[in-house]
Amino acid sequence: MTISSTVRLAESALLRNKMRSLLTTLGMVIGVGAVVIMQAMGQGATAYISDQISGLGANMLIAVPGTTRMMGAQSAGVPLLVEADLEALRRRAHSVRDIAPLINRPLRTMYGTNYHNTVINGTTPDFFRIRKFVVTEGRDMSDEDERTGALVCILGPTVQTALFGSDHAVGKEIRIHNLPMRVIGILEPRGSMLGMDADDIVYVPYNTFARRISGNDRLGAIMFSALSQDEIDDAKEQATQVLRQRRHILPGEDDDFVVRDPREMASVLESVTGALTILLSGIAAISLLVGGIGIMNIMLVSVTERTREIGLRLAVGATSSDILTQFLVEATILALLGGMIGLLIGLGASSIVAKAISIPFVVPIAAIPIAFGVSVLIGIVFGVAPARKASQLIPLEALRFE
Repeated sequence: MTISSTVRLAESALLRNKMRSLLTTLGMVIGVGAVVIMQAMGQGATAYISDQISGLGANMLIAVPGTTRMMGAQSAGVPLLVEADLEALRRRAHSVRDIAPLINRPLRTMYGTNYHNTVINGTTPDFFRIRKFVVTEGRDMSDEDERTGALVCILGPTVQTALFGSDHAVGKEIRIHNLPMRVIGILEPRGSMLGMDADDIVYVPYNTFARRISGNDRLGAIMFSALSQDEIDDAKEQATQVLRQRRHILPGEDDDFVVRDPREMASVLESVTGALTILLSGIAAISLLVGGIGIMNIMLVSVTERTREIGLRLAVGATSSDILTQFLVEATILALLGGMIGLLIGLGASSIVAKAISIPFVVPIAAIPIAFGVSVLIGIVFGVAPARKASQLIPLEALRFE
């Protein structure tokens, strides 16, 4: 018997019980759909993290006091960085292009009767070049603003909306820490950054912050960029050596500061999301096992129901191999059908969920051939027992079966 005729016979047998065949595929539909969703969500989360990290700035590095491994964190009792550290890096770290101080404090901003609590950052024009921030209204912070300690500020869109609503803010005066600050620019919206509102922020010249708000030259962080991607590691090493000398750290002693590379953060976060994706996909794959057992169960029932039919086929010349092949094909068709439906449902659900939680929708290319391959494999593996049972029936006994 040719394979095409065997496939037609299998299709005919399955179509005689459409509802039962459809219900039998549900286990495969759920299993394949769940695995595809987990893969798509995992890859989407990884893409989201990569986008967020790349949005931190071009070739960016950041030096922070402390010994923790988290960017921006500080350890109690560790001396902060100072302006002299920044100047030393500017002179001696030859692979560094732009460098900027960063100090911040949560403060209240006011305009008329409106007020908004936000984070005020003191920095220099280099910071905006490092982070690739774009001012969409007004102008950028200038070197003159920084040199003179001008009472000017640049607002994030969230702060602008909170204080001014739909009115224009550029040129108007707000109060920060009881200081009158003229708004010179509005930043381009950046949305959420690793779960935080990146637009809820205000920038003022560093000298203004140091002289009028903090009253000292202590820095929360020093941000700098390498001359090129190829020189990021060199810039990091040079900065580390300069700061170790500045902070009198002897050879063999641990650093009391951290120079962080966003690439490392991305690598760690992507490793975490990758591990979670594999774990959740493995859990979802249990549904495939349940689906395979369901197919085996229904095929065993089908063999019992069709015993006389099998006996008749054997009596008129069909071989045991023909019967074995037919039932294997039926089981494989059921599994493959479930895999195809599960794949479509998984992709559709992934697209909806990705849009709902604002992460990129990434089609898990590798999951598509895997879904088909696993479906066929499950159909064969779990179809073997029923197929063998059918092929080993004795024709005379099968014809007498009631």
